[in-house]
Amino acid sequence: MFTAFEWMVALRYLRARRQEGFISVIAWFSLLGIALGVATLIIVMSVMNGFRQELLSRILGLNGHLSVYGQEAQLTDYDPMAAAVAKIPGVISVTPSIEGQIMVSANGVARGAVVRGTRAKDLARRAIIADNIKGGSLADFKGDDAVIIGQRLAEILRVGVGDRITLISPKGNVTAFGTVPRLRAYKVAATFDVGMFEYDSSFIFMPLESAQVYFHLPKAVTNLEVYVEDPDAARKMTALIRATVKGAGRIYDWQQANASFFNAIQVERNVMFLILTLIIVVAAFNIVSSMIMLVKDKGRDIAILRTMGATRGAVMRIFFMSGASVGVIGTFAGVILGLTFAKNIETIRQWIQGLTGTDLFAAEIYFLSQLPAVVDPNEVITVVGMGLALSFIATLYPSWRAARLDPAEALRYE
Repeated sequence: MFTAFEWMVALRYLRARRQEGFISVIAWFSLLGIALGVATLIIVMSVMNGFRQELLSRILGLNGHLSVYGQEAQLTDYDPMAAAVAKIPGVISVTPSIEGQIMVSANGVARGAVVRGTRAKDLARRAIIADNIKGGSLADFKGDDAVIIGQRLAEILRVGVGDRITLISPKGNVTAFGTVPRLRAYKVAATFDVGMFEYDSSFIFMPLESAQVYFHLPKAVTNLEVYVEDPDAARKMTALIRATVKGAGRIYDWQQANASFFNAIQVERNVMFLILTLIIVVAAFNIVSSMIMLVKDKGRDIAILRTMGATRGAVMRIFFMSGASVGVIGTFAGVILGLTFAKNIETIRQWIQGLTGTDLFAAEIYFLSQLPAVVDPNEVITVVGMGLALSFIATLYPSWRAARLDPAEALRYE
């Protein structure tokens, strides 16, 4: 155990005198380096966690955890099939849906989009849509000419609630003069903003009956969207659903559909963790250099302590505490800085954007309209443990060197 005398001497060595100013500067840089390394690591890991969680919540909120697609691009007799799948333990709901790629145009602007045909009651149960209606009302989502579009798509097309947009299907009508693109105008009943650029700028919802007419799928749908209690167990549910539909459809889970996307996020997260850990390692090397210089400068003091009866263990503990104090203070200062920054990161981003006049987090590039951050307590504990461990390891050699110093040799050269 550390004695009061050892603590007193160790803390005294942390307060360098004027002639030891350079050593003190190195120690301060070591502390600052560890604090910034720990803070940066916490901030980046929190942002990566938030990015993954936000994307996951939006993807799973707007798409089924599993999808059953027809063998011939359509499913007939879908309501009895949906009812059978809904009875499987662990399944929350099953939604018949029609999905198709189209071109949408209005006011001379045209762009590609995805049409989702679904029943009004099923759309109302999707909280990510129902809770993010920006204009109009879900009550108007009925009839044969009403659609709901993303807020960003409405801005691109320069339309609002009550305006009309034209949908153009690549699968046109066959006439005597060839294939003519299928065009039809629809009224914008409402707009939504889920906070994910890809969905807000390209998704159009249409009543199921209208979609069946538009896509020429009478009494059929393209797929069933299945929502389960545990999205991470979606793959395990595949066998049960396949047995229920008896080979009538092909089943894809959200992990298969987005595997490359989330794998890329995980790889980037691991690489960022490794790179930022090097900041702490560099700061730990600074502790080694500052402590070695301190030991060299305090050779006479060490010799006097030894002649007064201090053991080698006591000398080692004194210098270990001096170096470790830098690491401990730096680590916990970094934790406070990192947690504070992560908690207020969106406010800080808005402030920097207002100050510089630049867009630091463009929704078109990063998919999300806000910068997310989710702090994982286990990750914070890991970072703290790593910071402390590197600091303690960096202090061992200088402390051992101080303990091995021969008093006679030190006094002789003084």
